[in-house]
Amino acid sequence: MKPSPAGQVADNSFERAIALFRAQFQAAPHWVSHAPGRVNLIGEHIDYNDGFVLPAAIDRRLSIAARPIPDAEVRIYSEQENAVETFTLSQPFQARKDWTDYITGVLAEWIQRGATPCGLELCITSDVPLGAGLSSSAALEVATATLLEAAWHHELSPVDKALACQSVEANYVGMPCGIMDQFIVSLGEKDHLLLIDCQSNTHQLVPTGHEFPTLLIINSNVRHELTDGGYATRRKQCEEALPIIGEASWRTVTPEQIEEKKAELSGVQYQRARHVVSEINRTQQAVGAIRNHDMEQLGKLLYASHASLRDDYDVSCVELDWIVDRMQSLGTSAGIWGCRITGGGFGGCAIALVEPHAVSSARQHIEAAYTEKFSIQPDFFVTHASGGCECVTLDAL
Repeated sequence: MKPSPAGQVADNSFERAIALFRAQFQAAPHWVSHAPGRVNLIGEHIDYNDGFVLPAAIDRRLSIAARPIPDAEVRIYSEQENAVETFTLSQPFQARKDWTDYITGVLAEWIQRGATPCGLELCITSDVPLGAGLSSSAALEVATATLLEAAWHHELSPVDKALACQSVEANYVGMPCGIMDQFIVSLGEKDHLLLIDCQSNTHQLVPTGHEFPTLLIINSNVRHELTDGGYATRRKQCEEALPIIGEASWRTVTPEQIEEKKAELSGVQYQRARHVVSEINRTQQAVGAIRNHDMEQLGKLLYASHASLRDDYDVSCVELDWIVDRMQSLGTSAGIWGCRITGGGFGGCAIALVEPHAVSSARQHIEAAYTEKFSIQPDFFVTHASGGCECVTLDAL
């Protein structure tokens, strides 16, 4: 991959990464790789169940400023951790069960794929909230991979790069995620959602159009414990339910089949199966609603998705339920088309489709009442569908 020329990006984390790199390493970086977070409009917890998902890359990004060094080391400075971590290229990387695994896992993957490694200094900054369900981990993985394409001269197709990063998260980090996060971070395009077929690993762009509502992200600022364990448990429950139903893939399961097998499924397996099949159908319907500019139908699908995630998949929480209920009670007359939990759940964010003129009013209706009820200050930001990961060359070696 030939990195993009400098001067095309004016992003807060991008500029901050350059400044912090200079301060930390007393030198100028040669590259800045920057990747978006993502928000999933609909299609939750079905990327690992052969479903369809409909995410967008957002305009909050994670940036890695870097330069090559003659030493056989990779030195990583994180803005958040405010410390330098050093790894030796001559020794195999070992997972440490901390944030560095998302980087060293990609380094190890690229070496295994035949890249020619060199020493590197890295400085990481991010405007993607951590633990909010906006995929800061995939942004870090794909930004690292995109940097290595330039620095270690080993390029992959965007799809293969996304799959390689997913493999790192599943097998090195130990989080059995589906393909959605890495795909949208790698393949996102401005003013488009990305419909991903998680059975075939194919995708198609879905244009939002000029009149598409604003994406209002409401961060509950709740991070419940055992999130990773809850995610893995639900994946296992789905894997165990499928053979009882008698199909090889959730894509061929119908609601009628689930009802026919209800007596053979445990109560939890029945609920998980019902969510998976209904959410696959809702995601397909949502694409049709977007193409038909039917925001009322799209909003109904978002609310139905939240109810399913709350009741059948059990990944919501009282704070997010309150936010969604409040937005639904305000309704279309207040310029709010729909709202639901987004991301893995157990806290994190809600996404709402809101007319631009109604954003300020919607925020006012949520902010004070939420803070009073839960003693937590929510965060809000407006976003739109943005571009995927890029690597920028700042100067010539």
